[in-house]
Order: sequence, then C-alpha cells, then structure tokens
Amino acid sequence: MDETDVVHVHYWAGAKHAAGTGSDRLEVDGALTLADVVRRAVALHPGTDLERVLAVCSTLIGEQPVGSQDPGSVRVEPGATVEFLPPFAGG
Repeated sequence: MDETDVVHVHYWAGAKHAAGTGSDRLEVDGALTLADVVRRAVALHPGTDLERVLAVCSTLIGEQPVGSQDPGSVRVEPGATVEFLPPFAGG
C-alpha cells in the first residue's frame, strides 16, 4: 500500500482524547466523502465518545476549511489529510 491508497486522519485536543490516539490511517481504493471518513473513524473507536466530539469539530482537508458544507458532498481524495479540531476555550 502506498500513501495514495490512504486517507490520513488527525485528531486534536478533545478529539484526540476521545479517539485515544492522535491519528488514524484509512485504507481507501478511491475518493470518499467526509461523511464516510467520519463513519469509518468512529467505527475504528467503538465505545468512545468520538462521534459526538467529531460532530462539533472544525474540519480541514489539507489546509482547506470545510466550514458549513454538507459532509456528504465534500470529497476526500486518496492521499489527503483530514484534521478534526474541537472548539477551543480561552483567548
């Protein structure tokens, strides 16, 4: 498997705590939607609070923020990095 057959998922702060790891590698055979990435990430960490945490995260694909786009319509290409950033408190 080479890096173009993988989507890299990085978790920050509370998402990292919920997943119990800072990152996952999802093996893929083509593009996914962001909703697929979330489902697969949650499935890797059963019995955790990850699904709830990811629902409130800001998301970046590469360096591009996803914003309020529908996760079911956002394409994630093989080789991409998806980052989940929970809301941060403080200033």
